[in-house]
Amino acid sequence: MHSHEPLSQLDIIPPDQLAAHLPAHVVAHLPPNGVTVFAVTDDASDTAAFSARYGFGLEDCANTIVIKYKKDGAEHYAAIVTLGSLRLDINGAVKAHLGAKRLSFAAREVAVEHSGMEFGGITAFGVPEDWRVLVDAAVMERKQVVMGAGVRLAKLLLAPAVLRTLKNYEVASLTLPPEESA
Repeated sequence: MHSHEPLSQLDIIPPDQLAAHLPAHVVAHLPPNGVTVFAVTDDASDTAAFSARYGFGLEDCANTIVIKYKKDGAEHYAAIVTLGSLRLDINGAVKAHLGAKRLSFAAREVAVEHSGMEFGGITAFGVPEDWRVLVDAAVMERKQVVMGAGVRLAKLLLAPAVLRTLKNYEVASLTLPPEESA
């Protein structure tokens, strides 16, 4: 477990200024309490660089990945929230949980267009209402996680329990055991 910077070291964005920093639909879906929003530099937005710069371990960084899948003859999207320290079991657990015939990572342009967020900053808060939001069970075991805020220049710090406020939230074991993630 890495020690991370105290909150006082983070460039916290006050709640009354969120609209100036984050997409409106992300702000609209954030719960009123339990989420700290802070600014980051673009060069520290990607998970590994963020972890190194701010001292949060990869096991406390939750990535939101957009998946496109076919089910019942139609195309669907899902947001998968997983820890930066684990590898998704895409063709096993994720495919089975979604009941998908086929699935793939959504292309960058498609993920950006459909989510209305910046690539590298996509968050589960504010994804389209018809998307399923799958949260890996390992995320829920952490004390707190850092995740995207809809833009590359901000992050969210929250207790995983806050994810339960999401409308289409589901928890499932979606990652490979650590010995298979290496």
